[in-house]
Amino acid sequence: MANSSSFDPVSQFRVDGKIAIVTGASSGLGARFARVLHAAGATVVLTARRLDRLESLSKELSGSIAIKCDVANASDREALIAEVISTCGRVDILVNNAGITHKIAIESETLDMFEETMEVNTTAIWHLCKLAGENMVANRSGVIVNVASILGMIAGTPIKQANYAASKGAVIALSREIAVQWARKGVRVNSLCPGWFVSEMTAGMDTDDSSQKYVMQNSPIPRMGAEHELDGALLFMVSDASSFMTGQSVIVDGGWTAR
Repeated sequence: MANSSSFDPVSQFRVDGKIAIVTGASSGLGARFARVLHAAGATVVLTARRLDRLESLSKELSGSIAIKCDVANASDREALIAEVISTCGRVDILVNNAGITHKIAIESETLDMFEETMEVNTTAIWHLCKLAGENMVANRSGVIVNVASILGMIAGTPIKQANYAASKGAVIALSREIAVQWARKGVRVNSLCPGWFVSEMTAGMDTDDSSQKYVMQNSPIPRMGAEHELDGALLFMVSDASSFMTGQSVIVDGGWTAR
């Protein structure tokens, strides 16, 4: 039996020395994820379209690296992973967080809207998983967390966004399939499925009376989540604390999908 004085279960949540990429890190949940990984010991690569915001955050997180990348652009995705491997030598952790949505009824939703959402939310994740995963498989070590949503599992109406629901359902299925393909190659892949959280994408919901009424009526914990309430799930998923978990969806939604 381990000596209680040396037994430290919290240490398995550390990611000291790991090279971690966070997409969509210029604001909201992405910026929070970057701060959490940095605090847990990782060298964080911050990436998004808004370089000025990335550079501001990078000044706050010593040793972090800011790289401009539009995940909707395939050449940007390729350049990102190539630069990280060239600069840092490898990729240990990939958090695919960048995402968009069009909140609109499907009768008014255009093909361009749908394709744009799928490119950013699904195709980009597939591509970044492939690009970073090739390095991880070669090293027989790596962890990928794909940020999906409970709307990949349930309907979101009255907040109508079929494009977003389709993209996030695809992310969950994609994560499961890649996880099984790479499980014996040292790489774990899981999806994180938040419910309604205060973020840039849900801007205004936290102050809109009808939106708050909707949340309080439908969530067993009658409020939106705060960004810090994903910290524990993220650290669990990227660290050795979850070393025997792959192909799973971790839901953090205040009980919404348990109804």
